[in-house]
Amino acid sequence: MLGASTSPLRLSLVAEDPLARGALSRALGDQGDMPFLVASGTQVDLESAPGEPPDVVLWDTGMRLAGAEARVEPPDLGAPVLALVADEAAGEAALGMGVRGLLFRDVDPAALSAALLAVARGLSVFDPSLSELRAAPRDAPLSARTRAPEPLTPREREVLGLLAEGLSNKAIADRLAISEHTAKFHVNAVLAKLGVQRRTEAVVRAAKLGLVTL
Repeated sequence: MLGASTSPLRLSLVAEDPLARGALSRALGDQGDMPFLVASGTQVDLESAPGEPPDVVLWDTGMRLAGAEARVEPPDLGAPVLALVADEAAGEAALGMGVRGLLFRDVDPAALSAALLAVARGLSVFDPSLSELRAAPRDAPLSARTRAPEPLTPREREVLGLLAEGLSNKAIADRLAISEHTAKFHVNAVLAKLGVQRRTEAVVRAAKLGLVTL
């Protein structure tokens, strides 16, 4: 949550394509009434860089979500993520990963600035054309209705069992003797494979599938 409205917005811009990073940085920099402090780079660069977490993450997914079998995780920078997607299919994939906002990649810079501020303040922002994805039942998004869940690895089944106990990421990390970052990675993988966005929904769907007992 941001403080006073005059405080600069701490923004991390994640894009694999340097041309896309440059274009987005320039577009946001031209918004004079939005004092962004931008850290930009690839996902690996920013996730491995030390420093305080940003207020919001702008994630240009490029064409990385185009393939049905793409193995992509949203940036893990300790802040809500606004994803820029190429089409509805990519938007559906990003939504299943738990992003807070979805806009198309050709969004107007002024609208993008306003959306980033809204997401940083805890709101959800969607392009009107993606409203159908937003309205889809959370325990059965469009992709989940057409395919069976991808099998969980043994570690993911362990994590799912701990989710069913109501444990936090930190508690899961302590129980399994792994880092909190790794625990969060496994939790996100479980949610994505079950086609849900929230931990409670994952437990409910897993119970329906016979993966856990409540």
